[in-house]
Amino acid sequence: MITIVKATANDYPTIQNIAHQTWPVAYGEILSKVQLDYMLDAFYNEEALKDSVANKGHHFILAKEGEETLGFASYEHHYNQKQQTKIHKIYILPQTQGKGIGKSLIDFVENIAKENDSIALSLNVNRFNKALVFYKKIGFNIVDEVDIKLEHGYLMEDYVMEKPF
Repeated sequence: MITIVKATANDYPTIQNIAHQTWPVAYGEILSKVQLDYMLDAFYNEEALKDSVANKGHHFILAKEGEETLGFASYEHHYNQKQQTKIHKIYILPQTQGKGIGKSLIDFVENIAKENDSIALSLNVNRFNKALVFYKKIGFNIVDEVDIKLEHGYLMEDYVMEKPF
């Protein structure tokens, strides 16, 4: 049975490990190895994770089966001063995808979002990411297209998706 628990700073190594296992699978055909390594380091170093929680209002949760962590998500309520909850990160170990873990994480965030007066979930997804099909299947719609510039000339080419309640 999958359980969803709140993550603590003690879970950062687990979050980093899952990110390092999932990113090459999710983005290996989309990004160069150099860009992938840069982004993993930029987004998942310990200081970045601490900053997300302490200064940006992100909450991390873990999907567990027994003692094994199979995935994680992070979210932020009242994103951009709106009545929506933004899912910033959601990654499931590649060997466990397709078993409802991602849906369980999103359902958990949706319930918490409703308790915090949100009227929608939002997320960004790379325009070439295979997860786009999953998000559409569970009720997300594309509402915008954004290009986010990173250091070294790297670019995140994303769709902004929303799921109203």
